[in-house]
Amino acid sequence: MLTLAEKITRLINHQIVTSQMITQYRKPLVGFASAHDPLFAQMKEIIGPHHLHPSDLLPDAQTVIAFFIPFAKSIITANRKSSQIASEWAVAYIETNQLIETISIELKKELATYGINVATQKATHNFNEQDLTAVWSHKSMAYVAGLGTFGVNQLLITESGCAGRFCSAVISAEITPTPRPSRESCHYKRDSNCLFCVKNCPTGALTIHGLDKQRCYSQLLDVDKQFPELGLCDVCGKCAMGPCATHI
Repeated sequence: MLTLAEKITRLINHQIVTSQMITQYRKPLVGFASAHDPLFAQMKEIIGPHHLHPSDLLPDAQTVIAFFIPFAKSIITANRKSSQIASEWAVAYIETNQLIETISIELKKELATYGINVATQKATHNFNEQDLTAVWSHKSMAYVAGLGTFGVNQLLITESGCAGRFCSAVISAEITPTPRPSRESCHYKRDSNCLFCVKNCPTGALTIHGLDKQRCYSQLLDVDKQFPELGLCDVCGKCAMGPCATHI
């Protein structure tokens, strides 16, 4: 008989494999964290007091599920080679956000049959437009759930890289937490031999010291104007095109 963790992983895999999207993906990663992990409380200090704790989303929270949907290598190659933002990358962003919404809906349906409560947050645009701080950081949830470590590019680098989309959910059932990696995934943090992301940032918003969020977001809104047919498409991804795009 499958464990609850295995059922959740199978559901996420199934939704990705059977999706009708143009976008192609590699195998997703799924991790779990205790909703009582002290790192969640620390986020209110690191990110800000506005950042939600799992229990703010779900009073009977026991576990945080985090998953990463890595884009196919062809999408990464297209955005890496293009001097602009590749249409494949823009479409992947829009379609994967839609796919994440579907996964969230199906997860709620499936776990409800076991009497398990589920709370989710949308894939993106859950941030304050003035200071660009999120009320719920999917990347941070994935870090606590053991999916990777943060790189100089401010992205979470997993064993399948950082070119893809993260999402998370809170449930009322206990699942054994995924161990967090003990080794840095970022090449530069590991041995100081890579700053591809900094050099590849089209606006200079990313430096070794951090990210100028306002300058970065201005670039994203400029890109959005290039794809009016896609809806709000504030994407770039040039900082995710380095050697950490597909693997550690």
